[in-house]
Amino acid sequence: MSNKLHGKSLILVGFTLFSMFFGAGNLIFPPFLGAEAGSNAWLAFLGFAVSAIGMPVVGVIAVARAGSLETLASRVHPRFALVFTLLIYLSIGPCLAIPRTASTSFQMLSPLIGAGNGHQLLYSAVFFAAAFVVALHPERLTDCLGRVLCPALIALILMLFVSCLVHPVAAHYGTPSADYASLPTLTGILGGYQTMDTLAALNFGAVIALNIRTHGIEDEREVQRGTISAGFVAGLMLLAVYAMLTHAGALSGAAFPGGSTGADTLTSLAHGLFGTAGQVLLAAIFIIACFNTCVGLISCVGQYFHGLLPRIPYPAVAAFFALTSMLISNLGLAGIIRLSTPVLNAIYPIAIVLIAFSFLPLAAKKRAVWPLAIAFTAAQSICAALPLGPLSAAGAASDTCLPAIIRTSGERNTILGIFSGMVLTIAVPIFVTSIFAWL
Repeated sequence: MSNKLHGKSLILVGFTLFSMFFGAGNLIFPPFLGAEAGSNAWLAFLGFAVSAIGMPVVGVIAVARAGSLETLASRVHPRFALVFTLLIYLSIGPCLAIPRTASTSFQMLSPLIGAGNGHQLLYSAVFFAAAFVVALHPERLTDCLGRVLCPALIALILMLFVSCLVHPVAAHYGTPSADYASLPTLTGILGGYQTMDTLAALNFGAVIALNIRTHGIEDEREVQRGTISAGFVAGLMLLAVYAMLTHAGALSGAAFPGGSTGADTLTSLAHGLFGTAGQVLLAAIFIIACFNTCVGLISCVGQYFHGLLPRIPYPAVAAFFALTSMLISNLGLAGIIRLSTPVLNAIYPIAIVLIAFSFLPLAAKKRAVWPLAIAFTAAQSICAALPLGPLSAAGAASDTCLPAIIRTSGERNTILGIFSGMVLTIAVPIFVTSIFAWL
């Protein structure tokens, strides 16, 4: 076997990573962006690509260069690495993202099979049982996701896109909404963070590395290079698919205005193109996309907690999280989302800064900048995201770090907040550390 990942093997691993990224949110946000942005769709798409594609790919690269998320976070402090990693795995795993895959896909299927509680319970049981079986062998995800499900998903999305080209539902894009009329690119950047793929990118690297090793590649440098290359392949695929969905959404928004979500936009489009059969097509797209992401997340979470608790077999850990996620998807998912979202908003800026610092040469020489930067970021993001009374008000009123990107979504004065945040979160710790080092 070759000692490098290239050719068909690289494409398949890239397909696998794309499949793990591309879930319900990735399906919903681009078409809704197109519908809302209208004639400014491509300016908005430019910003969306920066945050929804660029940052996740950079996250994959950062973790690959460091070796693992724990190693990267340990540059701040070992205890921070443990707490931060736990929060990320729990937040995007059983507490939010995994249950949402079943709930969202069922919503798209329910018009065909019925929306009763019994139907949802049966669907979630079958959905998570199948995901668990596939996730039992995380090192073989390339065989299932990369070879079978990813090509099927892309073929279905292409069917929808080509139909828009051949039989467009509108002659031109619609009028931009207020949010996209003045600052479309910035609004696109803010919208891209809603995919939460940057957090997912910090976790997927370990599973991708396992799949690379199944190709006979054992040298750690080549595993890292292969992971980075797969990240670029997945990024290019995301770019192409997001562009297709944005175009489709822009036409749908012009032809069928008034949709409140990306699901509404796609449903109207599919029905306009194919009639009742469009609902079947859309349900298939959502089920495959959500299933792929579910398998990837169960694998990542299972691998991590098996590493923390090696006495518990990986199948038992994966089964526990699959069962827990199934129950949560049927019992109060909306409440879980309300509880989890503030936590995500609190840790997301920390993840951004952690990734950014991994590429700063000065940070490698002056290690004290790591805890300083994270302290600056965490202080404001936690206060702004969580219900902490006067502290929350102070955090929400100050643009002192990258949480401005999350917190001020939809506001028109965010440019100053974002850039001032970047300066204070990154530049100030470096400046302070440099002074102390000089003294």
